[in-house]
Amino acid sequence: MHVLVTGGLGFLGHAVTRELLATGHRVTVMTRGRNDRNPPPGAELVTGDIRDRDRVADIIQQGGYGGVVHLAALTSGRDSFADPLNYFDVNATGTLNLLMALDTARTTAGPAALVFASTNIVYGSQHHGALSEDLYPHPESPYAASKVAAENMVEAYAATGKIGAIIVRPFNIAGAVGGVTDTDRARIIPNLFRAVTGQLDHITLNGDGSAVRDFVHVGDVAAAVKLALAASGAGVCQTINLGSGIATSMASLVAAAEQVTGHSVNVRRQPPKPEPPNLIADIGRAHTALNWVPVRSGLVDILTDAWEAWLKGLPGSFGITLPKRPV
Repeated sequence: MHVLVTGGLGFLGHAVTRELLATGHRVTVMTRGRNDRNPPPGAELVTGDIRDRDRVADIIQQGGYGGVVHLAALTSGRDSFADPLNYFDVNATGTLNLLMALDTARTTAGPAALVFASTNIVYGSQHHGALSEDLYPHPESPYAASKVAAENMVEAYAATGKIGAIIVRPFNIAGAVGGVTDTDRARIIPNLFRAVTGQLDHITLNGDGSAVRDFVHVGDVAAAVKLALAASGAGVCQTINLGSGIATSMASLVAAAEQVTGHSVNVRRQPPKPEPPNLIADIGRAHTALNWVPVRSGLVDILTDAWEAWLKGLPGSFGITLPKRPV
């Protein structure tokens, strides 16, 4: 199958592209023009902004894609409060542009398969424990609201029978694939590594660090996306959580990072904040619908892969070496 991956030069996009190539798919990566990263060997590259309706239509028309993995998005809840219109433009209108392009380029060969990456953030903070896909979304930021709007469009268009779609809601994606790891400074694991390498003098934890979250390996998410592409059926739209199902407290995450890196992390405690104490994924539907198991999402495996890639990305080692992987 010829697959278009929008946002394919990003952290998740790189892993998805590698996964699809490894299983024999022809892959074209769409980027809006970033020049700091190349696609994996074997992937084709096209340039286009998801907000440019005419350009997106041209790419879809010329590509003859049997499948699309839509990852292009803005993803910071905090930043979305300052720039809500841009978040809706990229995440919602960009998805609309893609769907309209697919509609215009329909062929008798059959409906295209679409995998759309949403986010667990759509659930909001009113729930705790294992979050199932049956919970009604409760967006609490323009970012989350823009993803809910995009989900609604995908679901409505799939109901016409013109595409088959699976919406995936990843939880906290981490780890590394092919030497590419997460470098987003708004996330805790990159900041732990920045603290270890002296790029940051400390990290902050709210209260005693007992808040629990779900971390999932980027390679496991990429494998699930590949399975979702194959499982997509015309006229059907499913929503599927992608997480590890493992509860990890922030305090235990810091301890594991110290174990993996072999270095202590300077932690500053902040007063407790009103935040959900326990947010993890119910991944039962992913098991049954995709036959998917997150085999790489143990915390030490996630951190070891991420740390190795992080060190390789530094201009110097700062005198730090990667310890042997735990047995």
